[in-house]
Amino acid sequence: MSRLRSAAETLYADAVLKRLTHIPKHVAIIQDGNRRYAKEHGLSVDMGHKLGAETTLRVLEWGKKLDIRHVTFYAFSTENFKRDADEVNGLMELFVEKFTQMLTDARVVENKINVTVVGDRTLIPPHVLKQIEAVEEKTKDFTDYYVHFALAYGGRNEIVETAKRVVAKYHAGEIALSDITPEKITEVMYPAGDMPPVDLVLRTANDRRTSNFLPWLANGNEAAVCFCVPTWPEFRYVDMVRALRTYDERMRISAQ
Repeated sequence: MSRLRSAAETLYADAVLKRLTHIPKHVAIIQDGNRRYAKEHGLSVDMGHKLGAETTLRVLEWGKKLDIRHVTFYAFSTENFKRDADEVNGLMELFVEKFTQMLTDARVVENKINVTVVGDRTLIPPHVLKQIEAVEEKTKDFTDYYVHFALAYGGRNEIVETAKRVVAKYHAGEIALSDITPEKITEVMYPAGDMPPVDLVLRTANDRRTSNFLPWLANGNEAAVCFCVPTWPEFRYVDMVRALRTYDERMRISAQ
């Protein structure tokens, strides 16, 4: 990107931000298009995912700048396990690399970023889970910003597993039938209490689906949805600001 275009986009983004009156507290991002980007640019699939991981790091910086306290990334779905074994293994090693980096990244401590993973941990390879749990332990007391990674995650599976836990609690006498409310289900689903309702779902690569991402927190909250054209490796700060404008417009309409 030329310096002139970059400067123009920054000025445009700043102008848009000045007009916004609502900033989402929780943005859920479906990071789509790594493989497409790699194919279009003659790169390996692994390189496409690595470039996507760099975008994720940039978005974390933007989230802090924009004062978005919670960002959730759809890193790897349960369906992704059906992909080519080499690609899956490559992604798992990339997760190990990035979670290991977080253990020594000064920005995580300086910005007091709480890092958590949601998903079916029984499906995550032990060596990956070890690094995840190490990062979670190190950052568990941080409360300024929250970064959640949905890994080995499936929206319908999450609801089914939560229902099983609620039924088990009922049969164990831990809760009464009258205790089963939306709030109680949320409490059982996210016992740490660090996953607020989703305000904005953002998907890259112009695929107009939400892929059942965080359905309890997003659909139940009637989250705003923004589909943008760039693939995840191409996603820019100005694209993030445009997504925030979508949320702001939704809130303005709701207030009428």
